[in-house]
Amino acid sequence: MSTPKNHLDPIGDFEQFWPFYLSQHQNRTSRWLHFVGTTCALSCFFTGLLTLTPLTMLIAPAFGYGPAWVGHFFFEKNRPATFKYPVWSLRGDFKMFFLMLRGQLH
Repeated sequence: MSTPKNHLDPIGDFEQFWPFYLSQHQNRTSRWLHFVGTTCALSCFFTGLLTLTPLTMLIAPAFGYGPAWVGHFFFEKNRPATFKYPVWSLRGDFKMFFLMLRGQLH
């Protein structure tokens, strides 16, 4: 299968989605905003889980998507893939986060 050129092209699986995801995250500042957002969202979620505070867990996505969307709108100048591919985009966020954490993506 070929790699989609934009968020409107059909995507069949995550392996096909991943190159598209990376193409939408070429700006280093945007990637770091995603990293910060994912770190904050995970921290918020696990804090809520450990303290048995459901509200803290429920607001975790706002801490993740806020910085990420700033990255898209102001640095990448593109539309977040989350709007069309929410599950694969979340999986892509975590894959990028762990690659950055291991120093395999900057």
